[in-house]
Order: sequence, then C-alpha cells, then structure tokens
Amino acid sequence: MATISEALAIALGHHQAGRLDAAQQIYQRILQVEPEQPDALHFLGVLTAQLGRPAAAAAYIARATAVNPDMAPYHLNLGLVYQELQKPDEAIACYRRAVELRPEFVEAHYNLGGALAWQGQLAEAAACYRRALELKPDFAEAHYNLGKVLQDQGQLDEAAACYRRAIQRKPDYAEAHYNLGTAFKDQGKLDEAVACYRRAVQLKPDYAAAHGNMAAALQDLGQLDEAVACCRRTLELQPDSAEAHNNLGNVFKDQGKLDEAVACYRRAVELNPDYAAAQSNIVYALYFRPGYDAPAIYEEHRHWNQRFAEPLAKIIEPHANERSTKRRLRIGYVSPDFREHVVGRNLLPLFREHDREQFEILCYAQVLRPDAVTSRFQGYAGVWRNVVGLADEAMAQRIREDRVDILVDLTLHMAQNRLLVFARKPAPVQVTFAGYPGTTGLSAIDYRLTDPHLDPPDVNDQCYAEESIRLADTFWCYDPQGSEPPVNPLPTLEQGRITFGCLNNFCKINAAVLKLWAQVLKAVARSQIMILAAEGSHRQHTLDLLEQEGIAPDRVIFVVRQSGRKYLELYHRIDVGLDTFPYNGHTTSLDSFWMGVPVVTLAGATVVGRAGVSQLRNLGLKELIADGPEQFVRIAVELAGDLSRLGTFRATLRELMRRSPLMDAPRFTRSVEAAYRMMWQRWCLGADRRPKAETGPIRLRETDREAQ
Repeated sequence: MATISEALAIALGHHQAGRLDAAQQIYQRILQVEPEQPDALHFLGVLTAQLGRPAAAAAYIARATAVNPDMAPYHLNLGLVYQELQKPDEAIACYRRAVELRPEFVEAHYNLGGALAWQGQLAEAAACYRRALELKPDFAEAHYNLGKVLQDQGQLDEAAACYRRAIQRKPDYAEAHYNLGTAFKDQGKLDEAVACYRRAVQLKPDYAAAHGNMAAALQDLGQLDEAVACCRRTLELQPDSAEAHNNLGNVFKDQGKLDEAVACYRRAVELNPDYAAAQSNIVYALYFRPGYDAPAIYEEHRHWNQRFAEPLAKIIEPHANERSTKRRLRIGYVSPDFREHVVGRNLLPLFREHDREQFEILCYAQVLRPDAVTSRFQGYAGVWRNVVGLADEAMAQRIREDRVDILVDLTLHMAQNRLLVFARKPAPVQVTFAGYPGTTGLSAIDYRLTDPHLDPPDVNDQCYAEESIRLADTFWCYDPQGSEPPVNPLPTLEQGRITFGCLNNFCKINAAVLKLWAQVLKAVARSQIMILAAEGSHRQHTLDLLEQEGIAPDRVIFVVRQSGRKYLELYHRIDVGLDTFPYNGHTTSLDSFWMGVPVVTLAGATVVGRAGVSQLRNLGLKELIADGPEQFVRIAVELAGDLSRLGTFRATLRELMRRSPLMDAPRFTRSVEAAYRMMWQRWCLGADRRPKAETGPIRLRETDREAQ
C-alpha cells in the first residue's frame, strides 16, 4: 500500500494535470485514514475552490492552518479564498501571516497589496507591490497593479511609468495598454490615450472597456463620428451596459442630437436605476432641449432628488457649529473645476476679493489635472483638500470635521458633481452657484444664487428646490485673466460682407435656432455665419438644414474649438454675435463683448435662456434683447446694416465691460458675502429659509458702493 506521502504525490499529479475528480478522491481517502493531514486538507481546499465552492474550501484550508500554522502557502491560499468570499479583513490577516512566516514570499506581498487596494488602503498597497517588485523585478502584474494604485492616488506620471514597465516585460498585456491609456487620458494626453486603447483592442478585440474609453478620448478630441462607432462597438459586446449607453448619450449631446442623447441616458437608468450620473445627465440635458418649460425641468430634478438624495436624509446629524452671527465664517467650496475651465476662470475674481478677516475659504477639489489656475486657487484658499477618489461618505465626514459653516456647490448636475455629499448635509447651510444658473433639485441644499434679471421676482420661484437669493446685479463676474488680444477693426471693412457668429457649445444649436439664423442671413445680402463645431456628420446635418432654409453651404464657416488667446482671436472674424436658445451663451457672450462683438439675444422662458438678458442689461444694452423671433431678426438685420454703430460697439464694448457690474469684482464679492452672512444669520436664529415670496435681491449699502 502506498504511503501517505506517495498518495499525496499521486493526487497532486492528477490535480496539476487537471484531473480533478481523481485528485479529489485520493485527497478524501487520505483524510479518511488521517483526518487532520494538513497537506491533504490544504490541497483539497484549493481543489474545492477551483470547483466554485469557496465556503467549503475555506473550511478545509482553515483546518490545515490550524494543524500546521507555520505554512505560509496555507495562509496565502486561505487569503485568496476569503477574497472570493468578499471577506477582505480576513484575507488581509492571512496574507500578513504569510509574509511574517516567509518575508521573501513574493505572491503573498502581491496579494496583500491587492486586498489592501480593495479596502482603499492605497499607500500600504503600493508598499506591498513595491516589495514584491524588489523580490521579483520582472513581475509584470505587480508593475501593472502598482500603476493602478498610483493612478487612483492621482500620481499619473508614476502610474504611466509602471504600465510601461509592465508592457516592456509583457508586450501583449492588453490591460496594461488599456490602463496606460487611462493614465494618458487623465493627463490630457488624448492622442497617446487613443493609441493605447487601439493597441488594447488589437490584442483583445472584445475588450469592451477599451472600446468605451477610446470613445471618450475621441469625443474629447472632437472626433465624434468615430466616438459614436466605438460606443456602438461597446454596446455590441455589452448590450446591457448602462455606462456604454450613457457614454453614447454624451457623444450624441456633443453632436447636438439631444433627443437621441436623452434616450440613451434614460436607457442607462433603466438598466441601472442606481446610476446617479446618468440621471444627472438627463436633468442637465433638458435645459438645452426646446419645448421644456421650467416646471417640466424641475419635475425631472425632483425625481433625481427622490431617487438618490432623499434616502440619505435619515443619516443627517445635527450640526454643532457655533451659532454666532458675527464671527468669521468657514466657507467650503466644492468643485472639479478649480482649473483652466470656464467655471474656474469665472470664480477667480470672487476668490481673489474675499474678505479673509470675515471668511475663511476651504476648497474641496475634485481636480484630476491640476494646472496653473489650480495653483492660483490654492493660493487663495486657507484650506485645500484634494478629494479625488474620496468616497461621498468620507468626504462628507471630512467637511463635518472641518466645521464648515456654509458649503457651496459649484457644479450642479454637470460632470464630476458631488451632489450626494451635499445630500448628507455635512454643513448647516448649503448653497449652489456658478456651474450654471439652475436648480440641483436637492431638498438638502438651502439656497441658490442668481440675479434679478435671470430670475425676476415671483417668476418660476416654485421651480427651484432651493430658495433663490438674488445678487445685487449679476450672476457672473468676468475676468479675462490676461487673455487680452487687442480688439481689431470690423472684419466687414476688409471682407466686404457681414459675418455673423456663434462660438457657443454646439449642443446649444438646434433646428429652431438654425431656422431663425437663416432668416437673418437671408435678410442680409452676402452675409455669412461662423459656427463652432467639431468635425463630423453633424456639420453636414447643419448645412443640410440651412440649405433647406435657403442658405447655401458656402455661407457657413465652421471652426473647431481653440483655447486661450486663439479662441478669443476667433472673434476678430465676427461682426455680430447671434445667441442660441433655449440655452443662451453665457461666458461665450461675455468673451464676445470683451472682443468688441455685440450679441443679439432672444429672451427665454427658463433661467438658462435669460443669460443674454442679464448680461445686456448689466451693460446697459437692452436694445439688443429680443422678446420674440421677429424682433430678433429685426435687431440683427438693423445692426448689420449700420456699420457706424457696429464700429462704435467695436471700439467701446471692452471699456463698457470694464465699467459695468460684470467686471466689478469687489462689488460682486461683497454681494456674495452679504448673501452668505444673511443665510448664516438665519441659521443662527433658527429660522433657516424665509418663505420664497419674500426673497429679493441682495442690496449693498451705499457706503459699500462708494468704497469700491
């Protein structure tokens, strides 16, 4: 009869050859003879895990470790089974024991790193991977996973280097190519990202995530048709992927196909009812779609609140902030846009002018790619918190620990919002502002800042979850931040024809807008129009629609998105700006005025459609505001026919901007601060919000006005 060791060797041979039934029978016979034989228990546990029975496997291997607790491989494999059982704490304990017993056990260090990363203990996970690589420098998977941990910590350069080392050691490592692409994408290196994704799908054609991320990178590059194709390929591979439907919706939105975009977002929510970002995309997209009034838009926001935010109300705790009305207040700002971004640039004047004796500024920055503008914000902040990768619950707890008095959302439902942090009410007073004039829909956010022109008193107040606090003059405070190309002479003087223009996001351009613009173009002989649009089929769709309205394709000039000074220089080619609806130009219109180009606007029925009204009234140019389509055409045509008046605008608009409330940063900041102080006083008195009907614009004292 074979000895126990001989039987084990035979069983192990079957096991390694994949003859699991034969191996299992021998292990079991050994245990009938010697019930506590540790190797038989251990290997039977490993085999049982391979058969998909992790709980039984854990029982076998745990018995083996009890009999022989000094065997590092037992602890390693028990840790693996615990991970499969979703027991990370037990797994970590097993891996730690394995490396205690065998300090040079590469696999134990590697798996400990994975378990710690799973638990969010990223720094310690990185240390484990580094130790594994000291012991085994050519361990491609360890290089790859170290890269993932570093990327999750925002260390993108180091992460990319790790992925490269993994690829050097294993050139056909599709996941490493994919993750190198994600690191490049997070760094804004979009061409390099696309190249990595292409290599990943060459190696693994059914790699759905690589097709999906390639779509996102192509979208950012403005290659929208190819982005759509990648999204569709992702959906061929994963028809029920909510994320893929959402991503396709994002590309459709950039193409101006809002109906198709919303349909994709709704499908994403059907597939994953917990997909808050997709539902946010729905509510934000409705602002751009013709035919939706303020009550209809608000109803969709209420649905978002009920589905995602209200369930968190039960965990809101009382606030222990000192109820003193005159003390220095701690103002917390939450944003992904403390960077070179339209929202970030618009906020810099406020941060620069804040009264540091009255307000301490805390920033909670969801900034993936910090830049020079980020550094300026850091300089203005008393406290700077990087919250990239921080879970909502942990972020809310951090804000509570910081004793923030007033927490300000600067994103609403745009990308990378942290509204579910606000739903936990970590600060006693919560406000939304700046991302765009609208509502979050959250009952946990108390106030929204707006202005008297965007929101005339008693008009649509019931369509916001928050109480509307109207600033003294304006929602915007413009600062070109040093991007000051000179204003040029009227381009029509050189070209001999009027050039209308719109450099708004293309998703604001719909069929009704194009038809109205066509009326203007038909009424002004030989005129042309410049439109900002990425290359792709949506350009041809625009040309086809305009041609149906009698405008030949050679009267349309398409330009692609530029940045900084090059973007502003596009206005050198425009005589008259034409606004969009139902979502007006916001900062783009301010840029236009700065470059001496007047903008004709159509007053809208929703808040985002009254941006032109607010800005033009603050400039004293209400004659450029149309109450209806016919008046819009008349104003634009008359303006185009009066070169003397256009020349005056060209020469004076920049100075008019400088002298207007739109660029009076001290006055704007005092208005915001007065709003904060009023909100705080209410909370201290236990009153919180006033009834909405009582809300009026914030009034500055005349001494404040004179001091500025």
